[in-house]
Amino acid sequence: MTAQARAVFGTIGALAAFPLRLAAREVERQHGQLRRGVTRRTTHVVFGRGLLVKAGLAKAGLTKNGDVEIERRVSAARAAGHKLISENGFLRLLGLMKTPEASSLSRQSLIDQSRLSGADLDLLSLFDAFEHDGEPYSFRDLILARKYAGLLAGGATWGAIARSVHRSGPVASLTAKSLNVGSQHGRPDAIYLESGQSELDGQLLFDLGAAGAAGDETLEELFTEAEAAEEGGDHDAAAALYQRCLAIDPSDAIAAFNRANCLRAGGHAADAAHDYISAIKLDPAFVEAWFNLAGLMSEQGRDASARRHLQRAIALDGNYADPVFNLARLEFDAGNLPEARRLWARYLELDAESEWAGVAAKGIQFVDLQLARKSAG
Repeated sequence: MTAQARAVFGTIGALAAFPLRLAAREVERQHGQLRRGVTRRTTHVVFGRGLLVKAGLAKAGLTKNGDVEIERRVSAARAAGHKLISENGFLRLLGLMKTPEASSLSRQSLIDQSRLSGADLDLLSLFDAFEHDGEPYSFRDLILARKYAGLLAGGATWGAIARSVHRSGPVASLTAKSLNVGSQHGRPDAIYLESGQSELDGQLLFDLGAAGAAGDETLEELFTEAEAAEEGGDHDAAAALYQRCLAIDPSDAIAAFNRANCLRAGGHAADAAHDYISAIKLDPAFVEAWFNLAGLMSEQGRDASARRHLQRAIALDGNYADPVFNLARLEFDAGNLPEARRLWARYLELDAESEWAGVAAKGIQFVDLQLARKSAG
């Protein structure tokens, strides 16, 4: 059994080095799962270098998202407790890429010796701007880190570096070349070789002008566009894009789930319920789909159905606090006070600090008062 057996990989951004369908096949062969997007069951988040395309387009004024959006998604994935992994790190984990030798430097040692900030080091590592995707790093990585620190001091950004370094061939080959910041084309954070060779233009790394602007609609690009539309509040456009994803890959439970969320936000309850059910049929353990379908049923006054779906969500993930709270509320409204109290107490075991924790605590106090009065009477 491999180390990634039972691991659930989620991807953010298109993979540049490996077709997702082939990666999914290899992960499944090794008894894991690979899905676009991130759910509660995700254990590893793979950041595809396709994200750099979108960020590069943003700098060119062609999309709304940029490096700041990447940083936000990285922070969110890290805060959720997922293990973050680069494309190369992912391939190495699967045994599809050899790990470079001669690595002995810790992350802190690389920071101390290069003066590269920890945040920039982590982001550059996540997008494979070093020989190694994480510690232990090599001496070549230290050389690159010092070069990158100089580029950053000269006005470059981590994103410009990440979009640029792969253009020249193997990343390690940059250790023997002088890099500088500036551009004859008016882009102050572009990276170029001082030796007179071609500029390492981040805008050209993925042929952005031809592929991105022309609307090369690969499945991964469609999914990314759909996510951006959803985050921007354009639910109708996002639903249409997710539908196109499903037309290409009808087995994508996350696309069905995301489309359901967009349809629900747009007021299309019946269609949303259909897509939540589709997501559940594709992935019966998709706990968020059970929970959101329960919420939709509750909005429609279908409490018995909502109760069943919430119970299923809790059975799938006993540490998921939200369905516990909502089920407690349903039981309270139905007059089942002891069960409501039990569920609110369980909720407080999972969440003792949020605003909803305060509501749960007050609910317990109220139930205790009612039960005491009933006992006294």
